[in-house]
Amino acid sequence: MKHVIKKVSLSFAALLLLAACGGKEKKTKEVSSEQLNAISLEIEKPQLTFGFIKLTDMAPLAIAKEKGFFEDEGLFVSVEAQSNWKNVLDRVIDGQLDGSHMLAGQPIAAGAGFGRQAKLVTTFSMDLNGNAITVSNDVWSKMKPNVPVDKDGLPVHPIKADALKPVITEYKNSGKPFKMGMVFPVSTHNYEIRYWLAAAGINPGMYTAENVQGQIDAEVLLSVTPPPQMPATLESGTIYGYCVGEPWNQQAVFKGIGVPVVTNYDIWKNNPEKVFVMTEKFINDNPNTAIAVTKALIRAGKWLDEPENRAEAVKILSMSQYVGAPEEVLANSMTGTFEFEKGDKRSMPDFNVFYKYNATYPFYSDGIWFLTQMRRWGQIPEAKPAAWYQETIKDIYRPDVWKKAADLLVAEGKIPASDVPETDGYKPATADFIDGNTFDAKDPIGYINSFAIGNKD
Repeated sequence: MKHVIKKVSLSFAALLLLAACGGKEKKTKEVSSEQLNAISLEIEKPQLTFGFIKLTDMAPLAIAKEKGFFEDEGLFVSVEAQSNWKNVLDRVIDGQLDGSHMLAGQPIAAGAGFGRQAKLVTTFSMDLNGNAITVSNDVWSKMKPNVPVDKDGLPVHPIKADALKPVITEYKNSGKPFKMGMVFPVSTHNYEIRYWLAAAGINPGMYTAENVQGQIDAEVLLSVTPPPQMPATLESGTIYGYCVGEPWNQQAVFKGIGVPVVTNYDIWKNNPEKVFVMTEKFINDNPNTAIAVTKALIRAGKWLDEPENRAEAVKILSMSQYVGAPEEVLANSMTGTFEFEKGDKRSMPDFNVFYKYNATYPFYSDGIWFLTQMRRWGQIPEAKPAAWYQETIKDIYRPDVWKKAADLLVAEGKIPASDVPETDGYKPATADFIDGNTFDAKDPIGYINSFAIGNKD
């Protein structure tokens, strides 16, 4: 059974009827511009359950629910925290969740041959930036003498992994392998920490078809830890550092157990982070529902990037059913600042980006970057032609659905037409990386071959 769920535009006749009721002495009930401009969609599945991991970048889901953007589209959404990224992936594939906040690499890996295979798609990019690399106090005390300082005696950022290299050697010489955490094998965090280490000539290890631990020839042993468990795992000494999203870097500062040394904004400026994922079957069976979900999420992203709303967003995210971290910890990164060493709080207005710079658009080029890193580190074990990268990502990233949703929002007056990019799905080539290397998504093979460490094709 199909349900009409949008606030349907009032007909001219209905407006006349409203005006006539009560005679001349009673004022007509004012009709909002939203009611006049709403576009009706016939929703195939109004009752939905979405998943997320307790990270600040799940914010578009929380805001779409709490500010009524889902309901505006006639969607009745339950948003449920999940225990780890594998659970998120499995529950979406198995149909227990209709969609979820997900690592950008998860739908890509599922369609590219690494890990559990399934036809997953993303119609919405949830955010840019938002991650950092944190080290233990002991490691920082050894790194700090290797870091240049400014005229005020503060560390010069971005801090490159060159400052960590002698510390790794010291640990190795004392018989201790240097261990760091990341959240999932196909997470942005895994590729970012690998990129940061390798840019300083530190081998983070290789994957093969037979060895999926990713520790072959590794100078740093990377292992998986769920995001909320990162600070405790660091404090216990099981790992000496980690790459994770917020608020789990600021939590280390708050608890006095570690120091964030670099953000992913400095590893790759305005890099794509999480995506919202549904199965291909879901959007084929429920095309209008997929558009309506995307509309609500785009509105949430726009709301989040209006600076006056960030304080309210922090309050919402601090609720136990969402991230559940203290407001002061969330505010450290969500309100335009980021704290490195305790007391060294710096302005970082773009640490969390949810809408500007076309953040919500699922660019093919973003997805291709993840594919190049999967191949670089051996998760894709065999060389592929350049055309494979483009063909593979077009089955997973669905800007066509995003465009339908955005066009409806423009027609409704909820976003300006200038916020809909005119694009072929590829961002221009960029060298905004910590090592200055240039990424051109239309030349994935050249990009893979440009690195000193990693596979060559």
